[in-house]
Amino acid sequence: MVNFTIDQVREIMDVASNIRNMSVIAHVDHGKSTLTDSLVAAAGIIAMASAGDARMTDTRADEQERGITIKSTGISLYFRLGEEVELPKDAVGRDFLINLIDSPGHVDFSSEVTAALRVTDGALVVVDCVEGVSVQTETVLRQALTERITPVVAINKLDRAFLELQLDAEDMYQNFTRVVENANVSIATYMDKNLKDQQVAPERGTVAFSAGLHGWAFTLTRFARMYASKFGTDEQKMTERLWGESYFSKAEKKWTKTPGPGRERAFNEFIIKPLQRVISLAMTDKVDELDKLLKNLKIELKNEDKDLRGKQLMKRVLQKWIPASDALLEMMVLHLPSPAVAQRYRVETLYEGPMDDVAATAIRNCDKNGPLMLYISKMIPSVDKGRFIAYGRVFAGTVRNGMKVRIMGPNYEPGSKKDLSVKNIQRVLLMMGKKVESVESIPCGNTVGLVGLDQFLVKSGTLTDLEDAFPLKDMKYSVSPVVRVAVEPKNPADLPKLVEGLKRLSKSDPLVQCFIEESGEHVIAGCGELHIEICLKDLQEDFMNGAPIKVSNPVVSYRETVQGIPDAAEAGVCLSKSPNKHNRLFVYAEPLPEGVPEVIEEGKVTPRDEPKPRSKILTELGMNEDATKKIWCFGPDTTGPNLFMDASKAVQYLNEIKDSVAAAFQWATKEGVICDENMRGVGFYISDCVLHADAIHRGGGQIIPTARRACFGAQIKADPKLLEPIFLVEIQCPEQAVGSIYGVLNRKRGHVFEEMQRPGTPMFNVKAYLPVAESFGFTADLRAATSGQAFPQCVFDHWAMMPGDPYDATDKILEIVSGIRTRKGLKPNPPGLDNFYDKL
Repeated sequence: MVNFTIDQVREIMDVASNIRNMSVIAHVDHGKSTLTDSLVAAAGIIAMASAGDARMTDTRADEQERGITIKSTGISLYFRLGEEVELPKDAVGRDFLINLIDSPGHVDFSSEVTAALRVTDGALVVVDCVEGVSVQTETVLRQALTERITPVVAINKLDRAFLELQLDAEDMYQNFTRVVENANVSIATYMDKNLKDQQVAPERGTVAFSAGLHGWAFTLTRFARMYASKFGTDEQKMTERLWGESYFSKAEKKWTKTPGPGRERAFNEFIIKPLQRVISLAMTDKVDELDKLLKNLKIELKNEDKDLRGKQLMKRVLQKWIPASDALLEMMVLHLPSPAVAQRYRVETLYEGPMDDVAATAIRNCDKNGPLMLYISKMIPSVDKGRFIAYGRVFAGTVRNGMKVRIMGPNYEPGSKKDLSVKNIQRVLLMMGKKVESVESIPCGNTVGLVGLDQFLVKSGTLTDLEDAFPLKDMKYSVSPVVRVAVEPKNPADLPKLVEGLKRLSKSDPLVQCFIEESGEHVIAGCGELHIEICLKDLQEDFMNGAPIKVSNPVVSYRETVQGIPDAAEAGVCLSKSPNKHNRLFVYAEPLPEGVPEVIEEGKVTPRDEPKPRSKILTELGMNEDATKKIWCFGPDTTGPNLFMDASKAVQYLNEIKDSVAAAFQWATKEGVICDENMRGVGFYISDCVLHADAIHRGGGQIIPTARRACFGAQIKADPKLLEPIFLVEIQCPEQAVGSIYGVLNRKRGHVFEEMQRPGTPMFNVKAYLPVAESFGFTADLRAATSGQAFPQCVFDHWAMMPGDPYDATDKILEIVSGIRTRKGLKPNPPGLDNFYDKL
């Protein structure tokens, strides 16, 4: 029975200090959805008996079938904190609202994690106590910490340690210590230095120990409270004794810091051993002994509970003694920040405008009466699949039914009308997993669903009612859409359905890209095989009503770059004349120093930065200081990792052609000369130009094609190369399977750079680099070679330069280039300086 009403939830939404917005994040299969079930069950939405098996937040049929989460799901839960727990300083009363988002763990869906983290302030990081901190755990932690999100850790699957591995108490303690240390290493590496220490520790109450499948969990404070009264000591003191180098001697009834005969580690003696005792009694069906033991703990077993046997009995007993919801709830309420606290330090990473304007102040103060500032992080298909609900978070002000708002898309530029719409919100919704509830209004500090904006927003954007507000920063994803497939309908009459379906698909996923190539192909780009598979399934079944489609083999997107030549400023200059022969441009190209494309892609250097600090960062990375002060633009798409710089001296009318040259540079970097792929890491310099005195003869029509041709010529002269995307593969396997992994990787141009045995287990962790082009079918090959013992996880890592000259007929790289060009409907060989007009 649901133990709260929508009115109660709406009432508490006004008390910002009693709200917790949190995401559940972890490596794939570490038990996020099962752990979330315990909280959902405690709120009365599902029965306690089915918690762990229901996976309430896996709302799609394919999620239930495959047993993995694909889309992040939001749910609002209302709880009352127990009387025995001390309230946080700023809390008002004991009622709390938890806006919880369960996110996927599979690396192919990590864009969903980014979308979930943007709208939350805290993260529950779930770690499997047997497998420990894995590659994806580190990835999601890094994402969380760059968004300034406070982590707490739940060490999950304790039932495996007790039943499956049957570890003794000390081994378990060492295992847990290792997990906490590894998590803290990741946190220390990516932590924002301006914030307080975010590291976790069991004695501080920021680490919980849980078994999500069986619905029980505890924190040290839970046991400390139990023992404090028994020992007649302070609860805080007891908590500290239960972890670390603290031993208890039963004979002397004394605490000590040094181990010795007859002295037991406090954690083992007071926590693990009682748990082992309860579990062994339940598993051996000694119900009477168990009943007697539980009476001492003041827990009453009902008659129907006594009829249960084995695991069912154990599950019921532990759920009653240490319910997961109590431990997790206490940890969230006490150690995760409320919106009122979090927005004070998150405003700098969220808001694009000045930190002292009206909007920034309203966000910082979490002011529900201020101007509306709302970020939409993703679009969720509604039940009928026709419309989309915009899901996001109110950072300032209050959003109401029928309210008129300015909708700023990701390409909005302050002061312009670009990517801006002014529309009314039709309905305001509260998201409850599968279900939604209509409400009149939702104040800041809460997550929200909005109806009626799907025509004006593609994936994400900012909503405000303030005329001169800047938008909230767009999200940076940790993966790139590097795998593409072309789709076409089997029946040509279904083409309009396909076009409409692709529009809906690109709305439904934060990362997927759908576009039309010049050759007329409809292309879907995703970040891995599984991602593409799910997108195609959604496209056909949900957005095209089952109309059959044909799918090409997956292809990989490459990038073009230059290796550079000595003395490029003289030898590599390319002259291009305008069609009317009155203007001449002299341009040369050089590769950008290592690290520059990365800082641009990570958003640390952007076109909107102040020139002086930007110049300082780029100079430190090895760029020429004068050039960094004269950057005209970034490209492609005005934010890409290529730069156009002015290296000329005293040229007349130069500023008047700046816009035309910038437009040509965007065009050239979007479609490079080798095979029409984006460029990456190329710096173009204009070294000189001769311009006609009359403005009529140096308009855009004369300059744009000329500047584009000059960029292409400069690229050809600067030794052009191809970059291919590389996956970082982490493989977990037993020792005997390591040899087979090397065999499979060697066949696929991969190479291992790290091989490590997991302490205390027979498992090995192998890390390798694998070209994305070779990754199709890699998982299947690996499983076949190792008889299913190896589990790979591929995540996009970096771009690597391919050896070879794309202009050499004997080189293998020309095959790849010709394949791409033929697919795009171009001539098979890339144009050189002699047959240059083929490209143009």
